[in-house]
Amino acid sequence: MATVNKNYNKLRSGYLFNEIDRRTRDFIKKNPRVEVMRLGVGDTTEPLSPTIIKGLTQGVKKLANVKTYTGYQDAEGKEANTKLLKALGSFYKTRNINLDIDEIFINDGAKTDLANIQSIFGSNNIVAVSDPVYPAYVDVTVIAGRTGDFFDGQYKGLVYMECNEKNGFVPFPPKQKVDIIYLCNPNNPTGSVATRKQLKAFVDYSIKNKAVIIYDAAYTEYITDKSFPKSIYEIKGAKKCAIEINSFSKSVGFTGVRFGWTVVPMDLIIEKTKKGEIHNLWSRRQGTMFNGASNIAQAGALAALSKAGQRESKKMVGYYMNNARIIKKNLLKLGFKVFGGENAPYIWVKNPKGLSSWEFFDKLLNEAHVVGTPGSGFGRSGEGYLRLTAFGHTQDIEKAIKSIQTNFKL
Repeated sequence: MATVNKNYNKLRSGYLFNEIDRRTRDFIKKNPRVEVMRLGVGDTTEPLSPTIIKGLTQGVKKLANVKTYTGYQDAEGKEANTKLLKALGSFYKTRNINLDIDEIFINDGAKTDLANIQSIFGSNNIVAVSDPVYPAYVDVTVIAGRTGDFFDGQYKGLVYMECNEKNGFVPFPPKQKVDIIYLCNPNNPTGSVATRKQLKAFVDYSIKNKAVIIYDAAYTEYITDKSFPKSIYEIKGAKKCAIEINSFSKSVGFTGVRFGWTVVPMDLIIEKTKKGEIHNLWSRRQGTMFNGASNIAQAGALAALSKAGQRESKKMVGYYMNNARIIKKNLLKLGFKVFGGENAPYIWVKNPKGLSSWEFFDKLLNEAHVVGTPGSGFGRSGEGYLRLTAFGHTQDIEKAIKSIQTNFKL
């Protein structure tokens, strides 16, 4: 008799976005003539650059010609995609990081591998996440059966590394022994960025405890301060303990195109494994369960890695970061306490007058007609804050800020 995975019944994070949609719909229904401005969704809005469009178009044309048509590609990206892998290797060399192309695995976006990576680790592994946190890390841990029930805003068995104003929203390594640590840097939702010293503390902890860091680097291209590292592998010893997962979703605008990569170093060793074993497990997993990223997306990615593609992508990132500056600058002028928005596209706003996250959400929607994301939806330590995103058209960002300036009552 077939049964269901009852761990799905423990999930709570879907409540956040469902509730945001419900409250927004109710407001629009009651106020049909009012324009609602959304600063809560972390999705890109600007068109792809000319060089990338050219690459994607060439990828399509190749599929229309029998001489250049390609079907299944190597899921691991080791044969048909050598040119692309070499380009990714060169991308890392600009950061003085040397990777063998066999250590790079193509994916169809970071989120997929951030979830699937847990499948190669033991079911009894203890997982640690930042709090507040990108909900997907928590959800996949729950689904995998590595947590207990949800109680008082947290899952039993999951280790939460608190992020707050005192530590600059960058957590300290766990005090107890854990096996898997999820780190998002720059952080979603707080917009904080870890220093080399802070990342080194996690690397040292992981080597000592034979733990593995799952490093989500999806927002690294938004780092403008050169003192901050853009890859975990800039930290000495990280190849022994870290898997880096990256994506072109936010740095190139591929949220709908879908392309990314995962780095599993040969040197990565955890408890009771030898050199290359973790790498080989992931290779085996991908060979069984993944047929590779779209040929067309890969053609676009290769174009994105060209000098022209990189130059154009930096311009797009600059566009969103200008939006972030507009939001942060004006909110500070209004008297809000604001974090992030300098090396990340997210702005973390402290709730005024002791309002709860949902109270602030409602007040912002009803008075200024602006939708944000309640911080409590990202974890217990997110209570008391609200996330705003810099993704959007500048004119819409400016309109939302003007509405807050004019209508919101502090």
